Amino acid sequence: MKMTNKTHNDIIILCPEGKITLGDGDQALGEAVRTELDKGARKMIIDFSKVSYLDSSGIGELVGCYTSIKNKNGELRICGMNSKIFGLMKMTSLHSVFEVRDTEAEALADF
Repeated sequence: MKMTNKTHNDIIILCPEGKITLGDGDQALGEAVRTELDKGARKMIIDFSKVSYLDSSGIGELVGCYTSIKNKNGELRICGMNSKIFGLMKMTSLHSVFEVRDTEAEALADF
């Protein structure tokens, strides 16, 4: 998995690309979030528009990211999920836990 990030005002936008699966990107996502938290970021968006697949390990890492951000009094928005990934989020009822938006622009506006 490849990870890029950008900043919009005080909001960090993490853009993973590829698969987030056991041994392939799951830990990289958590490391990217923790790195930004250590730098002082408290508002983050994870843009899934270039993520092709997410497995249960990736879901677990996403929950860990959410917990890390909340423990630092931060906020997380998720956007750009394809229908398969969003279906997995609905199946696990996590769509009601996370602030999920269709686009990056909607996620930014939500802050």
